[in-house]
Amino acid sequence: MSASDPFYLVKEEIQDTVTKLQTTLDRWEKLPVSSTERTVLSREILSTCESIEWQVDELDKATGVAERDPARFSVDAAEIERRKRWTSSTRTQVHSVTGKVQSTPVRNIGTGTGATNRRELMRLDDQFQQTPVRTDHDSYISNESDRQELLLREQDDDLDELSASLGRIGHVGLLIDEDVGFQVFVIV
Repeated sequence: MSASDPFYLVKEEIQDTVTKLQTTLDRWEKLPVSSTERTVLSREILSTCESIEWQVDELDKATGVAERDPARFSVDAAEIERRKRWTSSTRTQVHSVTGKVQSTPVRNIGTGTGATNRRELMRLDDQFQQTPVRTDHDSYISNESDRQELLLREQDDDLDELSASLGRIGHVGLLIDEDVGFQVFVIV
């Protein structure tokens, strides 16, 4: 079918989301069960699964409409069947991820005292702001600052050269004025 077919555009977006979901799930599986990050990732994974399921349902509805009037949408029975297989396969994959995440016990950040929850969330914030990220950020700022300082020096040098050039032009202008004055005196 055509690359501009809305089904394939949405399918590609969903497939990208499923790929990212799989990457997140791989990271989730490597974390200890008691990890706060795992709890956060569990919520993120379940939310993404819910979103994908909704999008797949919408694609199923669109396929159903196309199936009722294939001539209008320029699709044949084989294409309808491919679309149904893809949505079914994607739905199964998402249900598998959902089942895996839901069946694994996770630590609930929401239980406990307010002070405990704050400490957990603060620790989570520290986990996400690791040193390499700060170092990259700091080096970018340092490099940008150095670049701007170099630009300012270059501009100062250019202004000094311009000032010297204007001084020479002014001096030549004075010499020409004297020469013209002398020639006027000689002619008169």
